[in-house]
Amino acid sequence: MGSHGTGGATPKGGQDFLELGGSNDQNHHGSVAGRHRNCCLDYGYSSVAVKITLVFVVIGLSYLVLNQSSYPSQLFQSSDLCSSSSNLSDSEKWSSSSHQFASVDQDDLPSYTKGEINKLESTLKEAAMEDGKTVIIATLNAAWTEPNSIFDLFLESFRIGNHTLHLLDHMVVAALDEAAYARCMAVKVLHCFALTTAGVNFTGEAHFMSEDYLKMMWRRIDFLRVVLQLGFNFIFTDADVMWLRDPFPRFYPKADFQIACDHYDDRLGSTNLGNFPNGGFNYVKSNNKTIKFYKFWYTGKDYFPGKHDQDVLNMIKMDPYVKDLQMEMRFLNTAYFGGFCEASKDLDQVITMHANCCVGLDNKIHDIQMVIDDWKRYMQLGPTGERKSSTRSWTVPRRCGG
Repeated sequence: MGSHGTGGATPKGGQDFLELGGSNDQNHHGSVAGRHRNCCLDYGYSSVAVKITLVFVVIGLSYLVLNQSSYPSQLFQSSDLCSSSSNLSDSEKWSSSSHQFASVDQDDLPSYTKGEINKLESTLKEAAMEDGKTVIIATLNAAWTEPNSIFDLFLESFRIGNHTLHLLDHMVVAALDEAAYARCMAVKVLHCFALTTAGVNFTGEAHFMSEDYLKMMWRRIDFLRVVLQLGFNFIFTDADVMWLRDPFPRFYPKADFQIACDHYDDRLGSTNLGNFPNGGFNYVKSNNKTIKFYKFWYTGKDYFPGKHDQDVLNMIKMDPYVKDLQMEMRFLNTAYFGGFCEASKDLDQVITMHANCCVGLDNKIHDIQMVIDDWKRYMQLGPTGERKSSTRSWTVPRRCGG
């Protein structure tokens, strides 16, 4: 590129000078002029070369900076995560890589056909409450819908509850198999949607933490994400939650996401992340924050294989990504939204009763039947003032309990 006299190399200007006879006195003036001219030419060429070199250097540095902020940084982080993963807890591993999951492409999530989406949207519209965008959702398989099983007790709780019967008009049952769908259709007031999964049979009892159980739980999370994306708020309820009063008066009006708990600490309060949520009952409003949250939550299925949705929720509830969403999360007091893990102490206050902390379908049915019996006795006692303290408490759990 026109190096000046380095390593004995002859510059282009020097070559021109010799060709012009620079050693001849006769041509001295012309030679000096020629040398001056060629030095200027050499300087011009060098100046252009330097400018071109600088341009390429700037472009090269910009390219490196841009790439460092995208591809290499992610590769380094992934490599670091893999090399140190054995020394991190599950929650630490999630936190250190959460930014990667926040941008997971929607194509990576289970897909729904256009026909399924249209059918779901139509079902949700039919079931919606007066606001046109709030529904109640339950998921069921055949084992829970057999005669005299949990589904019958679930429906009975609405019938004997205090101002709860009308809520069945807004109930969407997402049936996980054909038998559950047929059973749903037989109950005329319900709205039924076939939420089948190709290659998976959810007909039998899905034992806690079995492969089918985990598939069922994560299928539910993805389904609820779709409901939010369609613009519908929902109360999600497991079928082993007994509805004894209308929950809406006890919900926090401004919360985006509120959820029942296995264990609730009054000293912590409803906003404290130290409470232990239970995914079997929650009220979620449809907005960008909750949609992103459910997408983020769902990615835990692959990142934490063998964990169910509730485990992952407990891991991510304190994650910086969730905090950055600025989603108002509330935890529901077990005094009102109780369960067998932590039973509500006063039947004058109870709204729902969940058969959580209970393994085995027969055990659930036994203790849920006791809940129904307790409630019926309570309702027969007349006004609250006539009820004694002994009649305002549960006889459950008996076979279940935390």
